[in-house]
Amino acid sequence: MNARPGTSEPRGRSAARGARVVLDEQGAVAEWSAQAQDLLGYPADEALGRPVTALLFAGERSASAGLTEETPSPGERLAARHRDGHLLDVRAQVRLLVQDGTVRWAVVLKAADGTDEQVLDTALLRALLTESPLGVQVLDPELRVVRMNLAGPGPRGVVGEEAIGRLAREVAPGVIDDAAEQVLRSVLETGEPVIDFEHTGRPPSDPDHDHTYSVTLLPLKDENGSVLGVCVTSQDASERHRAQARLALLVEAGTRIGTTLDVMTTAEELAVVSVPALADVVAVDVLDEVFHGEASPPGPVSAEALVRRAAFHVAQGLDVQPAYAPDELVPTHPSFFTACLTDLQPRLLRDLKADREWSTLEPHRADIVRRAGTHSMMVVPLTARGVMLGLASFYRTRTTDPFEEDDLALATELAARAAVCIDNARQYAREHSAALILQRSLLPQRLPAQNAVEVAWRHELSRNVGDWFDVIPLSGTRVALVVGHLAGQSMQAAADMGRLRSAINALAAQDLAPEELLTQLNDLVTGQADAQPPDDTSAGTPLAGVSCVYAVYDPISRRCTFARAGELAPVIIKPEGAVELPDVPFGPPLGRGRPPYETVEVELPVGSAIVLSTSSLVQGGDPQTVPAGLRQILASPHRPMEDTCDAVVRAHQDSGEDSITLLLARTKGLREGQVAAWTLPNDPAVVTTARTLARRQLANWSLEELEPTTELIVSELVTNAIRYASGPIHLRLIRDLTLICEVTDGSSTAPHLRHAYETDEGGRGLFLIAQLTRRWGTRYAGRGKTIWAEQALPLADHDQVEAA
Repeated sequence: MNARPGTSEPRGRSAARGARVVLDEQGAVAEWSAQAQDLLGYPADEALGRPVTALLFAGERSASAGLTEETPSPGERLAARHRDGHLLDVRAQVRLLVQDGTVRWAVVLKAADGTDEQVLDTALLRALLTESPLGVQVLDPELRVVRMNLAGPGPRGVVGEEAIGRLAREVAPGVIDDAAEQVLRSVLETGEPVIDFEHTGRPPSDPDHDHTYSVTLLPLKDENGSVLGVCVTSQDASERHRAQARLALLVEAGTRIGTTLDVMTTAEELAVVSVPALADVVAVDVLDEVFHGEASPPGPVSAEALVRRAAFHVAQGLDVQPAYAPDELVPTHPSFFTACLTDLQPRLLRDLKADREWSTLEPHRADIVRRAGTHSMMVVPLTARGVMLGLASFYRTRTTDPFEEDDLALATELAARAAVCIDNARQYAREHSAALILQRSLLPQRLPAQNAVEVAWRHELSRNVGDWFDVIPLSGTRVALVVGHLAGQSMQAAADMGRLRSAINALAAQDLAPEELLTQLNDLVTGQADAQPPDDTSAGTPLAGVSCVYAVYDPISRRCTFARAGELAPVIIKPEGAVELPDVPFGPPLGRGRPPYETVEVELPVGSAIVLSTSSLVQGGDPQTVPAGLRQILASPHRPMEDTCDAVVRAHQDSGEDSITLLLARTKGLREGQVAAWTLPNDPAVVTTARTLARRQLANWSLEELEPTTELIVSELVTNAIRYASGPIHLRLIRDLTLICEVTDGSSTAPHLRHAYETDEGGRGLFLIAQLTRRWGTRYAGRGKTIWAEQALPLADHDQVEAA
């Protein structure tokens, strides 16, 4: 019958399926398909009803004889006449059709010069089982080999026809293990394929080495869906697997090597990453100068250069002792290893037993290598930017395969990455070392003389160079205590710290109150940051966020005033051992936020300890958060100050931190006999009285030789107070390391030092005071001011005061 319009198939697809013709019992054409028309050229109206013998010729055997079969023909070759007259060579497949008692025959014709399905199937089986580079095995339900590709990568040249009928595990015991059998039986039981899973084993063709296979398991089913067996196809993916492993190792090295700017740590990271992925044992040696931040010029270095062991790592379960321990100097006489220093070339020894020349140059290391069972070795130079930094040695002991050229290329890549990180650490160490030197030069070299507090300090830093402390003597025997923190590790941070310290000393010399000093210091920091160019963030940024605590202690009133910027907080230890935290109002870090800064004033008994530190000893403002061990250290009033500092630093380092600046000050008090004070009326007549009172006090202190100068100072200061201020006048003499004369009045007008002309009748008072005293100045209170002047004590009296 004719194919219905719109149902015709493409010619290629028709040829693949064949031309279908249906014959009646007499052999006449009952149905004629469009494919038959394409093949023989007859339209349906010409073919229907004609005997098939008019179209097909079987040579000696008639076509009708083929119609007596009750089963499909195996594909007999016949001659067919095309409508245009030429003959075609075709294959015919015949099948009996019985429907409602009517017998018919279905004939499928295909051009014999084409490729039919049977031929394709045969070619496919031939390709898979004899010519394919893939491993192909057909297993029955008992996992016996039914068919197999003897040219596959596993059995090639080893397994023959005798494998047919044997268990797969017997044929390839190094590949088919319990895990593989479990997967095979799962496919037999479920009928579900397993696609592209990786399995590692040792094939018969290479029983000494592991191979990784990409395996696909396909169930073989009959027409009823029953599983007849399993088709196993496998491809040796060892090279791909190794390439993926190398790539994964390089990716891991990129994330795990260089996490710190420390040479030893970076070397250890290289060793850890390489074991066991590349080697069983790895040793890393670095030039000694690199640890100090130095490096030779680009290019080779001398074989006599000092080399220090930086890292040594062994695979788990191996008992291998290093020839040289980490941080130990490695001898650098000419050897297989040091040759890399002179030519910057990596070296590979596949078989150490076969090549014994290297061992004669370094018998100590060779003996340890031999006793460890090492059989293969690589030595790779560590170079970055052309600069030689050291060597990395890779050993195989437990892994049976020797190192190959691709292993050497991988080790060279790992060493190159590690070398860049080591060089970065070297440059950081050089800059950090210079920053530490600069910092130490900017910190107090010795503490100034003062009698207000007993001081001990520690400055333990391995990273941060922006921490500082200061003890600044102030007028009236007072003292300022300062501890500050500026984050940073560079020379810029050290220089910024030095500028901050200089600014604080300059502001303290003006006798500013603590809150005013921090306010002005914040203005300086903010102004300096604002002065930087908009595109220069490196210069202005470090000064933002500076923490500082500033305290002023007066040994006469025994009161201490605290102010702070940032998180740093003082701790007070009373003489009986109680730990207290003064409630100092929080102020924004210098350079961030806006003042005001506020203060708190605390009265301290003599013998109290003031603890200022860059480390937060107290959390959340609660003294109870001080660790018990640290509390015990601080609450020991009779412990020497230096011992207390050492104990606090040790406790701090035990907690895992290595940077701390600690200032410990134990308060003193001036005795009553060291201070004399009077309140005088605002009357010119009291000038004589003031001189008399001062002269008598000096006599009591046996300081008669200072009477002339002291009388002049008292006279000039009291006279100025009477002339320019109102209200009572306070005169105070203090005998400490110096003789201090203070006059306090209610005026806030600042005195000015004048240089009077010869014709002027006055204006020389402060000039004379400046010439006759060590120093003088003015400090302001809430109301009024105090003008003070200091004179040096006679030598004997000075020594007596210091001893007291």
